[in-house]
Parts: sequence; structure tokens; C-alpha cells
Amino acid sequence: MFRNTRFFLLAMPTAAAFFMLASCGDDQVDQKHLLDLNGQAIDPLEESTATATVFLFTRADCPISNRYAPYVQRLHDTYAAKGVAFYLVYCDSDASAAVIGKHLKEYNYAMAALMDPHHVLVKQTGARITPEAVVYDGDSRLVYRGRIDDQYVDFGKTRAAPTKKDLEEVLEALVEGESVTLTTTEAIGCYIQEL
Repeated sequence: MFRNTRFFLLAMPTAAAFFMLASCGDDQVDQKHLLDLNGQAIDPLEESTATATVFLFTRADCPISNRYAPYVQRLHDTYAAKGVAFYLVYCDSDASAAVIGKHLKEYNYAMAALMDPHHVLVKQTGARITPEAVVYDGDSRLVYRGRIDDQYVDFGKTRAAPTKKDLEEVLEALVEGESVTLTTTEAIGCYIQEL
């Protein structure tokens, strides 16, 4: 069941609406699109043939995001082979491609990275925390937004090991061809600063 009307409305349209570009000139491209590390506008869901697409919001300076790096990379390694596309989404407005490249190398990430300096995807999905995962199914419908797992109970309070692996469960259901309805959970981590 949807927790509130805002999440219900997000589930209604396909994600293609997230990345529409108004024909307002080149300056508007950067404000209406996600960017790759070369600064080029990108729509990861356009013409995607992925079984599912995962956007994992992160920041280079978020310790909780960084603690999840090995697990996130293992998820990528497991599910990319099953047709799932993964993107790290850097939502810090002043994170440069050089800083992001250094972060990817330092934490051994071997997946695509995107920049969301104007919070295009942040606003459309309602993401508020890093790390926070957003998952779309093969039809570009939002099916999950929330924590990676439940290891972090609250700020400064963790379990020795997670008891529920929310993101992995959603991905497993999608690759098995199961119908998945929108689910949201509360992520614990660093707040995404409002612009």
C-alpha cells in the first residue's frame, strides 16, 4: 500500500517524464538532465532494455554510503549479469567529475556514475538520504525507494548484520519475473542538502 499520495503519484507516470528537455538552449540541458562524468546530458532509462534499473544516491563524503560500497559492488556484480543496470548518482551540487572519479577508484566501484547537480532525479523520486536506492522495473515504473538493508537502525545505532536486505529482495523478485508494487522504506544516512 502506498504510504502517502506523493509516492502514489510518482508511481503513475513512467520515468521518461523525468528526463524531458524543454527546448530552452544549452544552459537548460544541465538543469533538466542527469549528467555523465563528461558533463553530457544522459537519460539512463531511454531505450533501456534492462530488467531493472537501480539508482543509488551517494556522496563521496558520506561515511554510511562509503561503508556500503563493498556490498553495493557485490550487488552490481551479481545482478548486472542478470540484466539489471546500476548507477551511482552523486547528488552533491559541487561534486566535480574529478572528485567522483577519485571516489569511484578509492572504493573500487566498477559501475556507471551520474551527476545530479540540480537534483532532477532527487526531486522526482523524493530521495532524501545517501545512501538511498531507487529502483525502476523494465517498464520504467518506480517500484522501490529506500534503504539498502536494515543494518542501520538509527544514527549511531547499527545491527551486527542486517535482518532484511530490502534492495536485494526487490532485485531478486524483478529478475525472477515477479510483479512488484511500489514499496518505500526509510533510509538512514546523510541528508541530501536542498538546493
